[in-house]
Amino acid sequence: GFEVIIVGEKLNSSIKQVEKALEIEDAAFIGDTALKQAEAGAHYLDINAGSFPEKEPDKLEWLINTVQERVSVPLVIDSPNPVALKRALKANKNGKPIVNSITGERERYGQFLPLVLEYGAGVIALCMDDGGMPETADGVVSVAEKLIKRLEKDGVALEDIYVDPAARPVGVNPQCGLLVLDAIRGIRARFPEIHIICGLSNISYGLPARRLLNRTFLTAALAAGLDCAILDPLDQKLMAALYAARALLGKDEYCVEYISKFREGFLDV
Repeated sequence: GFEVIIVGEKLNSSIKQVEKALEIEDAAFIGDTALKQAEAGAHYLDINAGSFPEKEPDKLEWLINTVQERVSVPLVIDSPNPVALKRALKANKNGKPIVNSITGERERYGQFLPLVLEYGAGVIALCMDDGGMPETADGVVSVAEKLIKRLEKDGVALEDIYVDPAARPVGVNPQCGLLVLDAIRGIRARFPEIHIICGLSNISYGLPARRLLNRTFLTAALAAGLDCAILDPLDQKLMAALYAARALLGKDEYCVEYISKFREGFLDV
């Protein structure tokens, strides 16, 4: 079965404490946050310094260096700025990174693809193009298909592509959850060898009890074919739901991982 790849989301500058730590360069806080996520089972850590648009190249480089001093977990480098991205990729020492993200938009694709190829990185392909965000599941699948074929033609291996169907808040449009699940199924059916990734917390934005929505959506998305999630690995109920879903979906041989997590006390939520 496939491994569910967990990307820790707690080093994003949109989180107030992280933004403050980046502002004053609080290495202890950043290092601890990295370590806690790695210990909780994150396979990758997402790093983002986007709330400092003027100083992003410096802040992102400082962030990657600080994280690497504490953990050896590989990183998802999250930036819309090619200059900042290049600086971070150059500073990367933690194995093969993933670039977050490329889109079908002509300008962004042209700026980011050379960096992905030069540094041999994996890449998150966000399902949007110059026409914006598709409004139907078929639209998402068709943008995904174009992006995958284009990336492959340009020299990116299929197993290095992480398609993101771009989950949007169900609080804004109640059909958004269903749209993403249908899109995941459609992409998975056509491209069994690529990864499908999702930023879980987008789905619950603006609603109460967000963690409940996130973990319920994760279970449904895994059943639909998701194999990679950007999430809070310190949310124990969410992680318990993930281990349970893997066991129920036949991704955990003889439920070995589920049983060992239970014995370690991780499922007692």
